[in-house]
Amino acid sequence: MKDRLKKTFLVAGFACVALVATAATAQQVKKGKSMYSNPLMQKSALPFGAPDFSKIKDAHYLPAIKAGIAEQRAEIKAIVENKQKPTFQNTILAYEKTGRLLDRVKGIFFAVTEANKTATIEETEKAVVPLLTEFENEISFNQKFFERVKYVYDHERNSLKGEDKVLLEEIYKNFVRSGALLSKDKMARMKEINSRLAQLQQDFGNMLPKASAASTVWVNDVKELAGLSENAIAQCKKDAESRGGKAPYCIVITNTTQQPILASLENRQLRERVYNASIHRTDGTGEFNAFPLIVEIAKLRAEKAELMGYKNYASYALSNVMAKNTDNAYAFLNQLIKEYQPKAVAETNAIEEYARKTQGADFKLQPYDRFYYSAKMKKEQYSFSDDEVKPYFNIDSVLINGIFYAANKVYGLSFKERKDLPTYHPDMKVFDVIDNNGKQLALFYCDYFRRPSKRGGAWMSAFAKQSRLRQQIPIIYNVCNYAKAPEGQPTLLTWDEVSTMFHEFGHALHGMLSNCNYNTLSGTAVARDFVEMPSQFNESFASIPEVFNHFAKHYKTNQPMPADLCDKMLNSINFQAAYAMGENLGATCVDMAWHMLDSKNIPTAEEAKNFETKALKEVGLLDNQIPPRYSTSYFNHVWGGGYAAGYYSYLWSEVLAVNIADYFEKNGALTRKVGNDFRNKVLSRGNTKDLMEIFSDFTGLKAPDASGLLKARGL
Repeated sequence: MKDRLKKTFLVAGFACVALVATAATAQQVKKGKSMYSNPLMQKSALPFGAPDFSKIKDAHYLPAIKAGIAEQRAEIKAIVENKQKPTFQNTILAYEKTGRLLDRVKGIFFAVTEANKTATIEETEKAVVPLLTEFENEISFNQKFFERVKYVYDHERNSLKGEDKVLLEEIYKNFVRSGALLSKDKMARMKEINSRLAQLQQDFGNMLPKASAASTVWVNDVKELAGLSENAIAQCKKDAESRGGKAPYCIVITNTTQQPILASLENRQLRERVYNASIHRTDGTGEFNAFPLIVEIAKLRAEKAELMGYKNYASYALSNVMAKNTDNAYAFLNQLIKEYQPKAVAETNAIEEYARKTQGADFKLQPYDRFYYSAKMKKEQYSFSDDEVKPYFNIDSVLINGIFYAANKVYGLSFKERKDLPTYHPDMKVFDVIDNNGKQLALFYCDYFRRPSKRGGAWMSAFAKQSRLRQQIPIIYNVCNYAKAPEGQPTLLTWDEVSTMFHEFGHALHGMLSNCNYNTLSGTAVARDFVEMPSQFNESFASIPEVFNHFAKHYKTNQPMPADLCDKMLNSINFQAAYAMGENLGATCVDMAWHMLDSKNIPTAEEAKNFETKALKEVGLLDNQIPPRYSTSYFNHVWGGGYAAGYYSYLWSEVLAVNIADYFEKNGALTRKVGNDFRNKVLSRGNTKDLMEIFSDFTGLKAPDASGLLKARGL
């Protein structure tokens, strides 16, 4: 996903929104240099308020954010000083209308910090994060403001309906969860914790891409790259040139533990170098040792939870999501672990036995060998390899003839590329999203290619969220990290990369099809263990024959993938299924283990690696053949942002996605009626209704049915 979290107030995603500047603030903005000299300080003149990157310079962000803070501060002051009795209109709705300038600038700034970070942007971020954190504290602990919110909550909650009631409940709840009911001394400590956490998370987020870049594996002799295709070797050469040319070729470390290139490299020593570069990128003793940051983050989070009356951070975090508590989360995980373990052992034994056929009876399979020999097994068992199918997965065809085609069939959407809207990078494309009635529904930006200035992973977010109150259509973007082919060659994807594109577009649909009054509740502003459902469900369209055959065409001949090759590939999707489940479970349990600790029992930086080993052993997941998808020291989901005690949500929401995919399959996967029902009952609703009710309204199930998950995973 959208696996990033903006560093803004109400961290769960319910950041307050904005409308217009007060007269006083407008005058403040105009002092000194005119607001008109900074394109961020006024709404863009481009269609729908799209960001005008042709005018925005790095130097514009900091003054615009300062102006946005000043504007929202004045707006909130006006609410607090209102002499009238607090009401929904003069307090809650008024609050919902504050901060529009700040919200707009942050939406643009944090998109750039993650996908096109220059040295100037990084320095600006160092100044911005403390400013925003201080302002967040200022709002969260404004007692006069909270007293007004609480008065409305106590006196109007039962008389409000629909989105109005939910908005009140969310704003009140987030004040309380931020510490508004704490004593003065605890409030003071909470402010300190919030400020320090913001700084630490920023430091971690800045360290990780630099550490990954520093872990690049340089290769002097092309012979060492035996096993790679010509295109892959050309990519290694291109990557080396773009990273300073320390050697003729290089292998770039991706954000996960296992590196996909290991499936092809014949040179075992090089495989070992690549694997070690991956797992040790941030656990050294030098510049890129993340453990001191991590243990301090963990301790502060635990202390924060204790201030709020919880025994640990996991209990605090899960009280606000579908799982509700740690017992429910662990019951779910333990059921999966029990079913998974024997299949994992069998899978590993089979791969090692296969390798011994060529390497000898004493060959010991290592984690850097697994992808290589399992790929050979897969090719032998299914008579095909990834290199055979990649020519059919041209990125442009996947997007236009696959992702957009499915969205048209199911939801009636059409997409038209436009060249007139500037972007923050030349690789980015922009599309009008047109509804079936011909009305413009959204703008969609996509930025698919990796570069040194972009953090690893894939995500979705918005330059502007949908809001009827604001009269704002959603301006949504997807970001991925695919290797861009050398000039003149097509970018060809693996099946896993195709699935990721469909996944992220599922998040985009959640944002684009939103139909809510309030920005605070719209789009993907839902619980962490629900937000991954639309994206995981959208992956299911990639393999539906009508969709697959429409995009899976050879980039040279435009001929569809032969039926026998298609069958072989689709039948092999769940090959090595235990590995995929195990690496996810491992990462999930590492995340939970850290956040189940109280503040007095956080390990030291020196003990941190051993803590991970111990935690995995206790739940039966310590397996050097199947390491966590992200190890502690480079787990950006957890230490850089919004998935702390929440990585389990990928598996939890996958259950929801499987249930919904089953419903589509039974009732017509590509029929407009089912698509419209899903759109109207789920995707358009944001956080305007209880999420379990939203799920039940569509599926007819009273609760998620987990029985289909292992089957869907091929286990």
